[in-house]
Amino acid sequence: MPTTAGGSGPPGCAGRSPKGSRTATSTALRRTGVPRRPRSNRTTSGSLLVVYGFNWKLPPSVLAVPRLGVINVHCSLLPAYRGPAPVLWAIRNGDPHLGVTVHRMDEDFDTGPVLAQQDGIPIPDDVTPDILWPRLRPVIQRLLAESIDRISAGVPGFPQDEARAGRAGLMEAEFSVVDRTRTAREIHNQVRTFRFMGSGLGPTLDIDGRALRVLRTALTPADGIRLDCADGPLWITESAPG
Repeated sequence: MPTTAGGSGPPGCAGRSPKGSRTATSTALRRTGVPRRPRSNRTTSGSLLVVYGFNWKLPPSVLAVPRLGVINVHCSLLPAYRGPAPVLWAIRNGDPHLGVTVHRMDEDFDTGPVLAQQDGIPIPDDVTPDILWPRLRPVIQRLLAESIDRISAGVPGFPQDEARAGRAGLMEAEFSVVDRTRTAREIHNQVRTFRFMGSGLGPTLDIDGRALRVLRTALTPADGIRLDCADGPLWITESAPG
């Protein structure tokens, strides 16, 4: 079963691609004995197309090319967090763990039948792509292998529960500014989300007429600037000029 693997970044993530992100797909294909087409042949009629970290909708003309269809790796327990930034929203919402789903692609975003899923991948407080990726990689490898086996056996996948569906779009412009009327944990998670997006990134805050970029915060007393939030204090332990 000739298989093409393609993508532009870490699965279902908006941000830089950690080292080895494409390796997970290739390794899973090798484990199942599936030959992988070279990237230069991606537009030819392979049997199956594997997509990850690709934030654009594929047209029906592309979905119809592979004989066995197109599958996608998405970093959430679908139907939760459909969209281009599931990991960012999981961090923003303070989720303690992350899920991964492999699903068949249809004409909408992240709505196709599910082939394999796993929940329970921990999201540490200091999460970055380099910390999260080693936890995701073996899960993706195993779920892809299981999914390809099921496709080979003719398994269609099971439909997603639309009553549980949620969206994970890109961060809105207002999210780049700290709002003191939010709770301390909400602002803490806002800072964590920016730190995941890249080193040196952070929401801005005006303190005594001075613009700061907030890089790291603590929910318990720590050396730094105390910020009074809606429900109590937060400590800014690392910042830069805004």
